[in-house]
Amino acid sequence: MATEVVDVLVTGGKATAGPPLGPAVGPLGINIMNVVKEINEKTKDYAGMSVPVKVIVNTDDRSFEIEVGIPPTSALIKTELGLDKGSTEPKAIVAGNLSMEQAVKIAKMKKDSMLSFTLKNATKEVIGTCVSTGINVEGMSPRDAQKAIDAGEFDEYFNE
Repeated sequence: MATEVVDVLVTGGKATAGPPLGPAVGPLGINIMNVVKEINEKTKDYAGMSVPVKVIVNTDDRSFEIEVGIPPTSALIKTELGLDKGSTEPKAIVAGNLSMEQAVKIAKMKKDSMLSFTLKNATKEVIGTCVSTGINVEGMSPRDAQKAIDAGEFDEYFNE
């Protein structure tokens, strides 16, 4: 059984037969519209977000399987805050304010794909993403929020 794997980043629920999907999957000889339909069905919960998708094609019988990943942390943060984009000047302009509860929620969603062993450290990773997007956490800079987590100020959120 020969397989080909195609990795693409699509907008949740809005995949099309055009680029990047069509040119990557088309040459493999499978029905692109069936692939698009299945991807859209599986990614509808991530509407508007960029979602990593793997299309695994069995080139012998031209069957395919779709694996949907979790959107990037920055996309989850922006969606949680209702933002279209982060700050263009992260150190000078604040794009939004993430609550610790929201940060923990995102960390729980991403925990399996993170390197952290604990929810506390996974949350610190999420907060680290806030640095580059210009988003504060609980009204403080992301780095200060990470220090506050280390100091135990938010321990009530990390009862795993």
